[in-house]
Amino acid sequence: MANPQAAAPQGLPDSDSAGTLFGHPRGLYVLFFAEMWERFSYYGMRALLIFYLVQHWLYSDSEASIIYGAYTALVYITPVVGGFLADRYLGQRKAVQYGAVLLTIGHGLMAFEGGGGQDDPMMSVFWLALAFIIVGVGFLKANISVIVGQLYPRTDIRRDPAYTIFYMGINVGAALGSLICGYLGQTYGWAYGFGAAGIGMLAGLIVFVWKRPLLLGRGEAKDPVALQRPVAGLKLEWWMYVAGLVMVGICFLAIQYQDLVGWVLGLFGGALVLYVLAIAVTRLPADERDRIFAAMFLILASIVFWALFEQAGSSLNLFTDRHVDTAGVPAAMFQSLNAIYIVCLAPVFAGIWTLLGRRGLEPSAPLKFGLGIIQVGLGFLVLVWGAQAVGVNAATPVIFIFLIYLLHTMGELCLSPVGLSAMNRLSPGHMASLIMGTWFFASATGNFAAGLIASATGGEGLEGETAGKEVVLSVYQTVGLYAVGIGIAVMVVSPLIKKLMHLDTLTDDVDHSLAGERELAEPAGAGVHPEKEEKGIA
Repeated sequence: MANPQAAAPQGLPDSDSAGTLFGHPRGLYVLFFAEMWERFSYYGMRALLIFYLVQHWLYSDSEASIIYGAYTALVYITPVVGGFLADRYLGQRKAVQYGAVLLTIGHGLMAFEGGGGQDDPMMSVFWLALAFIIVGVGFLKANISVIVGQLYPRTDIRRDPAYTIFYMGINVGAALGSLICGYLGQTYGWAYGFGAAGIGMLAGLIVFVWKRPLLLGRGEAKDPVALQRPVAGLKLEWWMYVAGLVMVGICFLAIQYQDLVGWVLGLFGGALVLYVLAIAVTRLPADERDRIFAAMFLILASIVFWALFEQAGSSLNLFTDRHVDTAGVPAAMFQSLNAIYIVCLAPVFAGIWTLLGRRGLEPSAPLKFGLGIIQVGLGFLVLVWGAQAVGVNAATPVIFIFLIYLLHTMGELCLSPVGLSAMNRLSPGHMASLIMGTWFFASATGNFAAGLIASATGGEGLEGETAGKEVVLSVYQTVGLYAVGIGIAVMVVSPLIKKLMHLDTLTDDVDHSLAGERELAEPAGAGVHPEKEEKGIA
């Protein structure tokens, strides 16, 4: 077999020049550990958030679910802006570093809890903490994933396995965060759980700065000289950081008015999709245009998956706390199951895809998407069956929580890392951030929809836990059946979508790795012309 590095575009530093580890550039593992600690902080806080809203700030289940959905939606909206600023001005590395600083501040503020209740003035600190975390993720999440893709030529067969390894880093951090922060928060107090999350984020920042040389110069600004040029008395680079603080202010307001988030998703999301399609139709050759159509199909299909998958942190978290026999284990700790399963199963899936790929038998990306959506639906149906089998008046055996997370995880491994790689592979060299931003926007829409679904499980006005449990199971059965049907439909049309991907004519692209050396004609006002990657989930 030919050495994949031999096909690297001329002018790209060979990854092997800095040495490899287990067949991959050492920079991949720098990104692995930095992202691991960032996910430790994010998922550690997320495991506690729905309980914090209900038990400390005294919101109803439905209100808390809407806030939770708006928060996670904003987490996936801001990478559109963060990706744009990084791709056009700041560069991915500095964007990641700045995002890590904002996240460290946000998680630190979460440790200040006040006395509780919605009249407590400390609620303003809580909203501000969420705003810092939202914008920090916006600068960090999409851009760190982009650097992963920049370590490899576009046709390198190691790309999908690399993303799976990177995804394992995400989930090692998510598992540890959910276990440690969840235990501390529900056993010793909120400040302990959220404080531990802040320490984890600080560790991620230190790892990224310390091992920066192993990134081989990837992710630097397109025009470093212009970045240092004064604009209105301040360097352009610092204006990017000011823009980040302005975003914090906007998110501080948006998270308190959740209906506005829904309108932003509807209006801006529709405009974004139309803009991408307009570029594809009017400016791209036939093969690249078709690839954009295929990418948009995958993006829209992912909304269904995330709307169900993201019940984990809200309605499923509350269901586990109230209706499952957990033998005294804090419910927040069960948030780690998804991540633990991924750590165990990701090498298996990566090996299967690689083995099948070498034999020409690997399922196409759209077929994998269909499998993923079916499995997320089956997870809810299995939980409903288990709860009904023992009776709604009895506590649901905890084995069914293990099973739903197992099915959801296998579905995630069929969709999320595959989707990240597909977005980069299907994007032309000058559209990376735009396509990756659209991928994140679909995740945002799915998360907001997840909040609406979770709100429907709240059952306010019902008397007794049994009635509330019946409402949850009814909603879960409905969404589960719909998901299975949609997944089957995606599998049926997958051959057509695969044809649109034109994988046989795919070639390496210098532009996607060397943003600073590309010379692309960008029409005035065209916005970002991206090509990046990513979950994150998560």
